[in-house]
Amino acid sequence: MCAVTWPSSSSSSVVHRDLYMSLCSDTDKEDMFGLDKEEMYHADFSQGKGVMTLPEFADPASYGEGAYQQSVANAAICKQNLDVCIKSYKNPAEPMNQPQSSIYSKDDVQLDTKNTLICHITGFYPPRVGVFWTKNNVNVTDEATLSRYYPVNDGNFIIFSTLSFTPKQGDIYTCSVQHSALEIPLTKTWDVKVDEPSVGPSVFCGVGLAAGLLGVATGTFFLIKGNQCK
Repeated sequence: MCAVTWPSSSSSSVVHRDLYMSLCSDTDKEDMFGLDKEEMYHADFSQGKGVMTLPEFADPASYGEGAYQQSVANAAICKQNLDVCIKSYKNPAEPMNQPQSSIYSKDDVQLDTKNTLICHITGFYPPRVGVFWTKNNVNVTDEATLSRYYPVNDGNFIIFSTLSFTPKQGDIYTCSVQHSALEIPLTKTWDVKVDEPSVGPSVFCGVGLAAGLLGVATGTFFLIKGNQCK
């Protein structure tokens, strides 16, 4: 990772962080470029192609047709270096950081109105996690989506998983995260609790006001009748 200073339209300059990351293990590999915590390009080794991940309006730099072939070569070099390091350092344990997670709804919850649950997973390394969802103890992972891995400045990763749902009072959802740094899955629970509108104070105030007005009207009626009898 390196910091690059780019001139801006004003007299001051802007500091950006340019990121290149090549990772590999016995089973996985990753090759990506990023800028200011945003991924710009990564190699999809399962589909055999490079993927530009910034939208067109961001005016992203193009990595060209040879970028994927370079990623394949970089992954091979990474694997060779890994084998050398394992032998040289007597197979040290891979550094591991446990993930943290939180679960929340995208929008304010209204019963019977479609919404999205977000499971936000942060601070983990290496970048391999399994994310599983349940609704009322029934597995609904197939209905969820999983974002790409986002690297952060401390060398760890974050990832998002989302689940579309329609809130029903009393429903319970869980998001469970499996990671090599965890002995047991990290599970967070979210349940649908929508308070009914409170009627206590307003009703009592309304009843009190009505009773007061009724009392005034009754007193006025008897006062008029009394004057008529004189």
